[in-house]
Amino acid sequence: MYSRVYLEITNICNRNCSFCIGTSREARRMTMEEFQEIAKKLRPHTEYLYYHLMGEPLTHPLLPDFIRYAGTLGFHSAITTNGTLLARRGAELIAAGVYKVSISVHSFEKGSDEEYLAYIRDCLNFADEASARGVLVCLRLWNRGYDEGRNLDTLALIRERFPDGEWKWSARGARIRKGLHLEYGDRFAWPDLSAPDMGDEVYCYGLKDHFGVLVDGSVVPCCLDHNGVVTLGNLHGESLDEILASPRAVAMARGFSCRHATEELCRRCGYARRFDVKQRK
Repeated sequence: MYSRVYLEITNICNRNCSFCIGTSREARRMTMEEFQEIAKKLRPHTEYLYYHLMGEPLTHPLLPDFIRYAGTLGFHSAITTNGTLLARRGAELIAAGVYKVSISVHSFEKGSDEEYLAYIRDCLNFADEASARGVLVCLRLWNRGYDEGRNLDTLALIRERFPDGEWKWSARGARIRKGLHLEYGDRFAWPDLSAPDMGDEVYCYGLKDHFGVLVDGSVVPCCLDHNGVVTLGNLHGESLDEILASPRAVAMARGFSCRHATEELCRRCGYARRFDVKQRK
């Protein structure tokens, strides 16, 4: 079993954040029929669906229906969101039975101070209500090393909103209270064929504890293959067992296990280098 599968229900986003590389693929939303077909094929392989690769999942009108259907199959549904639509649609997530919501609270990059404060307030209002009702909520500041002034402002507002929290700190962030966490992270370089070649010595968890499925059903080795460069197969025409047993997928998995990248894209992934550092400590 995989610890999670990243399922892209849409590659459409309502923002154009500087930290996100975006995609050149055709804009698309998954239909209910497509979601049901893919979810059934994924269920024997994982219990956790993360509705995230590219795109903002809250722009999909069927998101609550997807979460409810996934629940009937025994899935736990998790989403990653920029938070801009939580004031309008957050209640739907809670009612649908979402398991986890990760909010990238560093997503506000343009606008007035008043708009920024309203954005943070909406994110924290949702975080407060959702976590109180049993939803796991992670407030992400994955922008370390970029806009530290704004990051500090955001952290101050979070602490102001939850002054009585536990605030148990670790290297990765803090537990604010039961079900509510703050996560730190560095801004990273996305894998891209136009990026510098950093060598083939790469350790990665792709195909080890997770993989991704793009909105058209294409299976990719991780959640960072934004353009489907390493497409291993397609769930609309193949079984997952066939795809993961393909020579290309097997070669990738074996390569990662011995710290070797078999794919050009993986040689150009800045995110994977953080695992390299951890492995050597």
